[in-house]
Amino acid sequence: MRYKLIAVDMDGTLLNSDGKITDKTRVAIGKAVEKGVIFSICTGRPIQGVESFNSLLNLDSPFITYNGAMIVMGKSKEILFHQDLTSDAARNILSIGKEFGTTIVAWSMNKLYCYKLSEEIQDYKQITKVEPSLIEDEEELIKNGITKILWIDSPEKLTYYQVVLKDRLGDSVNYCTSRPMFLEFFHNKVSKAVAMEKLGEHFNIKREEMIAIGDGFNDLTMIEYAGLGVAMGNAPADIKAKADYVTLSNDEDGIAHVLEKFIFNQ
Repeated sequence: MRYKLIAVDMDGTLLNSDGKITDKTRVAIGKAVEKGVIFSICTGRPIQGVESFNSLLNLDSPFITYNGAMIVMGKSKEILFHQDLTSDAARNILSIGKEFGTTIVAWSMNKLYCYKLSEEIQDYKQITKVEPSLIEDEEELIKNGITKILWIDSPEKLTYYQVVLKDRLGDSVNYCTSRPMFLEFFHNKVSKAVAMEKLGEHFNIKREEMIAIGDGFNDLTMIEYAGLGVAMGNAPADIKAKADYVTLSNDEDGIAHVLEKFIFNQ
């Protein structure tokens, strides 16, 4: 099989434990692109959170952001796909979050919003590299469209919330943890798998011609969707069990290993 598109998660996958792309991985990605492979970073981050890595790779690649809610070309910033939460869903998630007393952030039109500038928000700001704005008019924010809502809390509380949310939200939205302390909410038709399907339609590539690589539960849909679903060596056992192949860890150039084995046939 000649693979034409490869989508990779960022944290715990493309990036090592120091949050960097190693030279070996960067060179391997460049070599794959020279062979005609479309390389896509697939992340829960907004486009601002990946621009520095796009500059490092020096590619005009499609970036799957917000866990699939928006696909943006890296250099031209052309939006290939965008799906906000419905107004009712956004209003409900914000209301329940305030009821639980959890820290809430909302992304609207690629801007970051919050209710108060807490310590958790300041930490999140360092990750996203985006200055947050206070929510002054919640209904106006909802009217403008909310792409993603994120709750920040302890892993134990987020586990409990997810049990409760099954009855409170049903299947009106998709939600998953992206990090142990992050619970993210999207439109119910949004996932990394759906984003890969949209890329396939745009570039005329079949799912059998795709590789997806990840390490977290928010990567599971694309790992199961792609013709070759790959789990990182540092992924949980449940993710590895669903994958077609398990590569090396993110600290052992697991991405480069996949490219050498399945793209360069080494």
